[in-house]
Amino acid sequence: MARAVRMTDYARAGWMAARRELALTTNALGLVQLLQQPSGTPDTIELSPEDPYSVLEDRGDEFLAGRLVFAGETLSLNDGETVWDRPLPSEAFARRLHGFDWLRDVKDRGETADATRLIDGWVARFGRWNGFAWSHEVLALRVINWLRAGPDVLNASGETEKARKARFKSLMRQVRYLQRDLGLAPDGLPRLRGALALSLAGLCLPRQDSLLKSALSALSRELKRQILPDGGHVSRSPEAGLVALIDLMCIRDLADARGTALPDEILKTIDRLAPMVRFHQLDDGCLASFHGGGESDQAALTWALEKDDSQGRPFGFAPHSGYHRAHAGGATVILDAGDTPLGEVSRGSHASALALEMATPGGRLIVNCGWQADQPRSWREAVRASAAHSTLTLEETSSARLLTPGWKRDLLGTRLATHPGPVTARRNEEDMGIWLEGIHEGYRELFGLSHRRRVFLAADGGDLRGEDALFRPVSDGTPDDVEVRYRFAIRFHLHPEVKVSLSRDSMSAILVQPNGDGWRFRTDGGPVRLERSIYLAAGSPPQRATLIIVRGDAEPFGAGDRPPNRVRWAFQRLGRIGATEGEVG
Repeated sequence: MARAVRMTDYARAGWMAARRELALTTNALGLVQLLQQPSGTPDTIELSPEDPYSVLEDRGDEFLAGRLVFAGETLSLNDGETVWDRPLPSEAFARRLHGFDWLRDVKDRGETADATRLIDGWVARFGRWNGFAWSHEVLALRVINWLRAGPDVLNASGETEKARKARFKSLMRQVRYLQRDLGLAPDGLPRLRGALALSLAGLCLPRQDSLLKSALSALSRELKRQILPDGGHVSRSPEAGLVALIDLMCIRDLADARGTALPDEILKTIDRLAPMVRFHQLDDGCLASFHGGGESDQAALTWALEKDDSQGRPFGFAPHSGYHRAHAGGATVILDAGDTPLGEVSRGSHASALALEMATPGGRLIVNCGWQADQPRSWREAVRASAAHSTLTLEETSSARLLTPGWKRDLLGTRLATHPGPVTARRNEEDMGIWLEGIHEGYRELFGLSHRRRVFLAADGGDLRGEDALFRPVSDGTPDDVEVRYRFAIRFHLHPEVKVSLSRDSMSAILVQPNGDGWRFRTDGGPVRLERSIYLAAGSPPQRATLIIVRGDAEPFGAGDRPPNRVRWAFQRLGRIGATEGEVG
């Protein structure tokens, strides 16, 4: 386990906090607006980016009926009340509300006038400035969603022509603020999303050539910084890569419609991102859930990949992103074999070293708990721990740990304090199947043991075998106390739709997928236990699930080549056995 925070991080965070506070103060006082009155404010939108995301009909109906549900919280409005004048249940709720992700749902379920009215209500209340509503992450998302609402919403006169002009004046004020202070946005996807929002605004709004030139330059810089050579996002979140790809596809389409040439960096990034998104796509059409991402919107994912000109097959190894992919016989396994990100981009990282997910033609089988933005915030830290992933934990300790509450977290945010590096991995592809192996050092400093996981997926996709081992590196010498024993647990979180039953001797379990496909789990480390789990990757509300757990006590020495420091396990397909429940013999 290595330290992820250095003294320079505190200095850098303090300097950025001071700059952000100064920016908040000057904008709250209106000083910037007085010195830099926006010139050439457009009063119309000429083009609109395509909106590939699915419409949530129920959310649209509930919103129009005055019942708002975000981040596990509910707000009910009385007749005649407006949401913009009500206290909100939580900060997470407020972020979702002010980001306007729900606008497509309202537009689809109600009249266009309803969407226009809600935008105008926000402009009247927050259109000039608000420290929270104008925070970079929220602002960039709002600009993108307003532009996606299209001319029928933004160009509508609303109740008065004055309201329409105020709408565009506020939009340009937000865009200019984002352009001016983009460097103050949190590093990672929030800053990248800001550059994407600016580029979309420059393409959609008339007479914004200067904005567009500046935005595309900033976007090129951020893409070069944040998109790794193999196409992964620096946060290692598959969903972050998909978000970037979708917005870039929209930018490419708008540029083609306008006859605008894009920088080579943008086009090359699209060519890298698409194969990486395909790499993380499982057989159900959605993404694997790692590092703060969930399954994602399947319609949007399909839309983005259909626009990929290459239509290439996903590769097996992402060396810069740190993932291995094994696909055989319709089954797919993805192994997290990379170190966690460092610095500000680790604010959403998970302690998922050597965690895996597996999907088969019958659906997802082995999963991680995952995350999705509309989930209750009370779950956020819990699902970042190693125990929320299908991997091994030692003494119920995570392979990477968050900063504890206090002044350090107040200054640096919810980034990681330690990381499991170095994480090493290798693969071997043979006629009979694919071997994956990874080692991480997340427990070496505390307990003197390293974790090694070996995985084999047979060529027919019906046999997944694995081995988890805890070993003491030879270079560390003999442990001080050879009598001590360390408790470990190997968890396999199952998808909520998978039914599982223990054998009578508790040494194996039968798993049944929704289509009736059966699998048997076996281990030489028994006994096998079933415990409750939670699945958050598919969206709100949280879904109850089950996990398989194998516990043991590890010795503080050895090469991990025999029990108790080595546990072998297997998931083997049985064929179609129906929806069996209860005990099996």
